[in-house]
Amino acid sequence: MSNVLSWYIIVGTVVSLVACFWLVAYANKQRASDAEIKESEGHVWDENIRELNNPLPMWWLWLFVGTIIWSAGYLIWYPGLGGFSGVGGWSQEKQYADEVAAAEAQYAPMFAEFGAMDFDTLAKNEAALSIGFSLFQNYCSQCHGSGAQGARGFPNLTDADWLYGGEPAQIEQSILAGRAGVMPPLGAVFGSDEAIDEMVRYVQGIPDGMDTSSPAHTRYMQLCIACHGPDGGGMQALGAPSLKDDIWLYGSSPAQIRKTIVEGRNGVMPAHGNLIGPDRARILAAYVYSLSQ
Repeated sequence: MSNVLSWYIIVGTVVSLVACFWLVAYANKQRASDAEIKESEGHVWDENIRELNNPLPMWWLWLFVGTIIWSAGYLIWYPGLGGFSGVGGWSQEKQYADEVAAAEAQYAPMFAEFGAMDFDTLAKNEAALSIGFSLFQNYCSQCHGSGAQGARGFPNLTDADWLYGGEPAQIEQSILAGRAGVMPPLGAVFGSDEAIDEMVRYVQGIPDGMDTSSPAHTRYMQLCIACHGPDGGGMQALGAPSLKDDIWLYGSSPAQIRKTIVEGRNGVMPAHGNLIGPDRARILAAYVYSLSQ
């Protein structure tokens, strides 16, 4: 925040508080006398609505004064006056860090105990799985769904199909370091709509066996074999999916396959190592592993 903007906020806020205090004091000095109140009884509207110049009760005026004093004290203790950080030293970042540190001190020993277990033991430990479920709902359900069954572009974690491998150590690595899968756009390489449509039909037929007589088979061996393998079985080291099964990350319709071929795909699993730490990642990996067993 610039100094000009900071002082603009400070001056505006202080002037407003002083003006409120002056208004309350001025209104109290202008209290009507008994004679003026009695004289005002002649103002009647709609037959029975009578105007009286009654002053506000003193408790009400002191309540206004109290709110002004409270506001001034709040703005002195907490940040609120432009760039002034307040004498209390409070900030939302500091409060968050303190709460995280307190929670870490309370729960870290428990997470460390589970983190030292092997995956087979963890995957059968009800307490660890309960914690893993909570971690999953907090960090994973936004993409993979509360039931871990995924959505278009987000893998289903409850089946036996894994882009980068479904062993516990591979799942743990995905959680800690993240993954980045890239399908390059190949529309310009094919050159014509007919060639692209032919490749779409070829890819759709791979689960039933490769049609080696199709012209698209030659293109597959030139452009696709490096990632998806000579038989279309994929390659977990690259995160390249198998084309032999009936599981499609982005959809199996001709339009969706065509879009994948022409425009490519970019899938990102963000790294959570710095966010949740190795012990929680291990518990979470054991929970995810248990979903597909």
